[in-house]
Amino acid sequence: MRHTVLVVDDDSSNLASLVKVFERLGLRVLPATSGREALDTLRATPVEVLLTDLMMPNMSGVDLLKNVKAIAPDTEVIVMTAYGTIERAVEAMREGAYDFITKPFRRAHIERVILRALEKQSLLAENKALKAQLADARGARATTGGIIGNAPALRRVLDTARQAAPSTATVMLTGESGTGKELFARAIHRLSPRVEQPFIAVNCGALPESIIEAELFGAEKGAYTGAAATRDGRFSRAHGGTLFLDEVGELSPHVQVKLLRVLQSGEFERLGGVETLRVDCRIIAATNLDLAQAVRNGDFREDLYYRLDVIRITLPPLRARPDDVPLLADHFLRIYAEKNGNRVQQIADRAMARLIDYSWPGNVRELENTIERAVVLANGPIIDEDGLPETILGERRDAQVLHIPLGTPLDEIERRLIRETLRFTDGDKKRAAQLLGIATRTIYRKLDA
Repeated sequence: MRHTVLVVDDDSSNLASLVKVFERLGLRVLPATSGREALDTLRATPVEVLLTDLMMPNMSGVDLLKNVKAIAPDTEVIVMTAYGTIERAVEAMREGAYDFITKPFRRAHIERVILRALEKQSLLAENKALKAQLADARGARATTGGIIGNAPALRRVLDTARQAAPSTATVMLTGESGTGKELFARAIHRLSPRVEQPFIAVNCGALPESIIEAELFGAEKGAYTGAAATRDGRFSRAHGGTLFLDEVGELSPHVQVKLLRVLQSGEFERLGGVETLRVDCRIIAATNLDLAQAVRNGDFREDLYYRLDVIRITLPPLRARPDDVPLLADHFLRIYAEKNGNRVQQIADRAMARLIDYSWPGNVRELENTIERAVVLANGPIIDEDGLPETILGERRDAQVLHIPLGTPLDEIERRLIRETLRFTDGDKKRAAQLLGIATRTIYRKLDA
């Protein structure tokens, strides 16, 4: 496999000369006459070594170096400088440059420096391969990111995740809140060829609409009040890796348009910017909403929905795999006993039976919180029924029925269902939203209508 070198120089004659030198070494050489052109090339093509002139108009070699380290941190950068600018070359070394070469340079010297940098890249690649082999040897739990369970419903979605992981297809994770969507997203990333690159997660529902665009796409200096400097967004940080968009159904129509463009072309602009940036990242989206219904309601773009919903993986609720409850409970028991310096060793059979019988509207997240609470409040080495919360001890599934006469308007049915669910959760709107599979803000909107 040929090594790739990117050469940047605004002097066309010097650039042509360097291209010939490196082509004689059997290298693949990509020329660029400016820092901006070099960054565009770097976003589109993996480069092992970048050789750049230090003094260039618009974007200096040091500025280019800083951008390269943000976009492709593994790329080795070598700067070329005249004798009068050695101090700037030293500054570049502090910023992460591999080496610098003074002009006029000797061909043999520049060849040695480039080959040493490529040798370092080869050693790094071998090290990554060895780490991958060690990771494979740790077994199924390690490769699936610690996902625990043997239930057939869980095994089926894990098999789908393993099949989807090596591809570049967008994955949509659906299911109730608390079923472990981010855990599955990380597992897919870990099983993919992008495992050594960043995994960046963003909760679209947790960020105010006023800043979500800047968080995703970045912002130029002065784009909004408080933007004191240009900064990259989550897409830029995820270049080469995976971007996980949790609660994607909460995105505003404006941001949906920009997201659709990235999925179609890999291009976007920072907030307040005009420069078109390119990004290569795998998208995994997640939602506990019915996006198909949101499309029908006009709340979510149909074209974006189909772009995101290439491979759908629906995570089973915990009540659909009760046999996994003891495995998960014991796992969380060990974690929180160690974390709290507690000598709790086991869960009594009667308490475990209660856990298995509970419907777990909050799914695995609720089970984890329950075990953590029980461990912290335990008075001895065994967690008994007394250590469980009243919501578990007092549940009666047959009483959770709402009778609605035929002919009741749909809007009234929704309001009654929300009010009865809030009564069941003692006014806890967040838990009520989890039970109903809707966003918390939807409860306020429906009740205010």
